[in-house]
Amino acid sequence: MKFIKKHWGNIAFFLVIGLLIFPPTAIPIKVFITRVFSFSPSEVEAEDRAVLDTYDWQLTNLEGETINFSQSEGKVVVLNLWATWCPPCIAEMPSFQKLYDAYGDRVDFYFVSSEEATKIKKFLQKKKYNFPVYLESQAPPKMLQSKSIPKTYLISKSGMIVMNTEGAADWNSETVHQILDKLLAD
Repeated sequence: MKFIKKHWGNIAFFLVIGLLIFPPTAIPIKVFITRVFSFSPSEVEAEDRAVLDTYDWQLTNLEGETINFSQSEGKVVVLNLWATWCPPCIAEMPSFQKLYDAYGDRVDFYFVSSEEATKIKKFLQKKKYNFPVYLESQAPPKMLQSKSIPKTYLISKSGMIVMNTEGAADWNSETVHQILDKLLAD
């Protein structure tokens, strides 16, 4: 008992490190911490916004049907690149589900992953998410490529990239709702 009292700080430190390294506890802890520090994403300044030069991008839905991203040209689009193993991706999913519930009939949502369909289906079922998920059939257009995930784009009807966010964010914020409402009204 004397040993524990004397080395309590070191024991606590190694216990925390162990919990963060051990996979069954590491992901939930990282997801929780990421959610706590997730804020509303910000808009790209009007003068810095790029316009998507092509919508040509083959995707496959979880049922194996091929679609082309070009079907969303002229519409407001939320595009999220993510993975089931990514703690920041997992952390922002509840806010995306709420945003999808609110805007899914007026905004085209694309949640794109390069993982196997069976793994994604299990994840969605376990978490009770029903937003549309697609698999990459080919690389995305250059303007939508990213070396990190999560990566999210909010694209206007005219193809302007209004939000270009890397990392987890609170997508069901008042700010995002106001921007979407404005883009839908334009």
